[in-house]
Amino acid sequence: MKTIKRIIKLTLSFLVFGVLTSILGGQSVVSPVEAAGAKSDIHRNLDQIKSSGTIKIGVFSDKSPFGYVDENNKYQGYDIYLGNQLAKDLGVKVKYISTEAANRIEYLKTGKVDVILANFTVTPERQKEVDFAEPYMKVALGVISPKKRVIKSLDKWDPKDQLIVISGTTAENYLVKNYPKIPLQKYDSYATAKSALENGNGVAWANDNTEVIAFARLNKDFKVGIPSLGSEDTIAPAVAKGNKTVLDWLNKDIKKLSEKNFFHEAYAKTLTDTYGKEFEKDLVIQK
Repeated sequence: MKTIKRIIKLTLSFLVFGVLTSILGGQSVVSPVEAAGAKSDIHRNLDQIKSSGTIKIGVFSDKSPFGYVDENNKYQGYDIYLGNQLAKDLGVKVKYISTEAANRIEYLKTGKVDVILANFTVTPERQKEVDFAEPYMKVALGVISPKKRVIKSLDKWDPKDQLIVISGTTAENYLVKNYPKIPLQKYDSYATAKSALENGNGVAWANDNTEVIAFARLNKDFKVGIPSLGSEDTIAPAVAKGNKTVLDWLNKDIKKLSEKNFFHEAYAKTLTDTYGKEFEKDLVIQK
């Protein structure tokens, strides 16, 4: 009897679906069966990526020297160097998809990308929403400001002063939690945050110390007054929550690359011009 009832319900649902399709004049309508299976099809597993011949990797397009687009409209940087190697090891082509910091989790959840390599710092909050692979870089927060008024501490902050941050970054989360009284001026991209600092829209900019150190080396009118803020964190690739096949493969490949000194090679190729050899031991994770 229960089986008959289930058949009747399913038949009625398809009848309603057919009526809706007729009324809408051929517009796209998702069937009950398609709707039930849609969620499981959002994230591609390892076999699906291999079958497609292409892995989609989310990276920054404006964060030199980690992920940026050069004058020839090609992606370059440390994360790109790693992404190219991952695709090569998997035996597929790579498609880079530009992301902002605030979109990284969303892009994984919606299946827009298979992997995020956009300088993604591992935090307990983010671990609730995505799965991180083995880390490949160390990082802390830093604060940069004009040399004419170097910010060396966040204590006793003047409430009239604003601190520049990028939405969705570790810096924003840390400051909201630990310095809630400091007014934050938020931007969506690294390019707009840098411009805001150069234009004097805020008294300082808080971000990953790798980023502010690089900015100071290229812009002599600015100085990193706080080179290390908070605890040291790690940067790692991220995949959609529960995407075990891709996560397991990433962990194995990162371990192999580490054993071959790949990450020191990547540093030499993409970061030495910016940071010099002296920062290599502080940034590279080598197991």
